[in-house]
Amino acid sequence: MDARLNYFTSPTAGKALKSFMTVGKALKDSPLPAATQELVALRVSQINGCAACIDVHTKEAAAAGETSVRMNLVAVWREATVFTEAERAALELTEEGTRVADAARGVSDEVWANAAKHYDEEQLTTLVVLVSFMNSVNRLNIITQQPAGEYEAGRFH
Repeated sequence: MDARLNYFTSPTAGKALKSFMTVGKALKDSPLPAATQELVALRVSQINGCAACIDVHTKEAAAAGETSVRMNLVAVWREATVFTEAERAALELTEEGTRVADAARGVSDEVWANAAKHYDEEQLTTLVVLVSFMNSVNRLNIITQQPAGEYEAGRFH
């Protein structure tokens, strides 16, 4: 599959994506645990069907020491026993924050309160920005049919 646009050769994309990469770096450097960040990024990408982002985040998670079992089970996290209560709260917020059209209400008060039990305000801020960021990046990649499979861990950060 060939991408519809090459973001790396477009001057406009270069300027815009430089800002996106700055956001991504700020999120990576935040106090939200790296494992949680990768699980959230992977789950958003699974929901949206973004092959390029699934490629990136499975490889980044593996490079950070995440197990293949947990990466494989993130799609069915509700039935899996390998996630902490905090991770489960983050994944639930991720799903409601990604499926806003399906939920017709956004993130419920119950889901927010559960996440707030496990994460402080700075971590919650990171979680919210990460979910929004990943949804944006997914759409950039899906619209332009960015291919998956060639990513090498560490390329973007």
